[in-house]
Amino acid sequence: MSSQSEYSAEPIAKEQLLPWPRVAAVSAMVAFSLPTFISGLEVYQGLSVPDTLMAILIGSLLLTLIGATMGAIGAKTRMSSYLLVRIAFGDKGAGVVNIAFALSLIGWFGVNIDLFASAVSRLIEDSFAMSIPHWMIEVAAGICMVTTTIFGFKAINVIASIMVPILAIVTGVMYWAASSQLDFVDYWNVQKGVTLSLSDGVGAIVGGIIIGAIILPDITRFSRHWRGGAYTAFWSYMVVELIVLVVAGFAAAASGETEILSLMLGLGLGFAAFTIVIAGSWVLNSLNLYSTMLSVEATFPKVKGNLYICLFGLIGVIAAFFNILDFFITFLVFLSAIFIPVAGVIIVDFLVIKKHAYTVSNLSKNIQFSLPAFVAWLVGSGIAVFDNSSVIPSITSITALDAVIVTGLLYGILAKLFPKNVGSNL
Repeated sequence: MSSQSEYSAEPIAKEQLLPWPRVAAVSAMVAFSLPTFISGLEVYQGLSVPDTLMAILIGSLLLTLIGATMGAIGAKTRMSSYLLVRIAFGDKGAGVVNIAFALSLIGWFGVNIDLFASAVSRLIEDSFAMSIPHWMIEVAAGICMVTTTIFGFKAINVIASIMVPILAIVTGVMYWAASSQLDFVDYWNVQKGVTLSLSDGVGAIVGGIIIGAIILPDITRFSRHWRGGAYTAFWSYMVVELIVLVVAGFAAAASGETEILSLMLGLGLGFAAFTIVIAGSWVLNSLNLYSTMLSVEATFPKVKGNLYICLFGLIGVIAAFFNILDFFITFLVFLSAIFIPVAGVIIVDFLVIKKHAYTVSNLSKNIQFSLPAFVAWLVGSGIAVFDNSSVIPSITSITALDAVIVTGLLYGILAKLFPKNVGSNL
């Protein structure tokens, strides 16, 4: 694979474009992955049932709005999220942001490898009375995911297109098994302790997917029309993800289990559990590695993509050896606070400040550093972190929404005041 074949430093060629449902299949696989089920379970455990459903609805809507806008921009420009960051933040400024994205994606790769190994080990032990060391599963999974990523987006797309209908059936089976133990009407009246606020619940849901929504242009750039980007976000976040989150919480209430694999096994979903764990993790981590390659190759184009994929795959597997699952919710909320502001900058920059700059002809004369973009990003991230810690009052009571509003408004003001610093002709 090369930068030319995956277009890490230039817009996608027209002959590479696909119908939007094929693009949406890749994003939907992320919603069907094990971390999404875990997020639904964790949020259900911390909130009352009405607040759980409200958090899911608000979180899915917020992700849809951000993802649809970013996805449409990616489809319109046919550029990856890292080229969009380059135009919004400047050539040198983009290096900082893109490396931050890459580090986060490698972290997610490690989280998902760790989740995958623990889940597969548990399932094998319960189903076949065998014990396999976690490190062996992590290495084997890493090799499979790296190999898929080396073949590029088309390989990821083929796997996703095949597995989405299967995982939809598996999710339906989970709901059916749970409904045999608890009526959905009775689910609304389940009484339990509350340990999270509504804002925490929304933050956890958004944090689990937000990087995917921000880097959605990496896949929607393959769509034939800008509407394909919006449709991809809607079906992924407002349909598939929402259903998965609701089913996960409902299944937890029906089974009385607080751990996702015990829940699946308790509902008799042995083979179905294997399908969710293996298929979802495979596509999700291949996509994480693919986007990591795009971000770093766009910043350091002299090294070929295959080398980056192998290197970061190795780093991700090593990272999986460290147990970070205990900090899962904290990790998700923190990501929500840090990365939503990037979307705020790009969205305002494209829609309001300098839409004319988002073309291939302008890449060669791009600005070096956008101070307004950086200031808005840092302030937005800081406000979101302190907002989440209740140090300052919240604007909307939803940390993620506060972050994008503050960042977008601040960047718009600074860009109007200092147009030369953002490369604008205003």
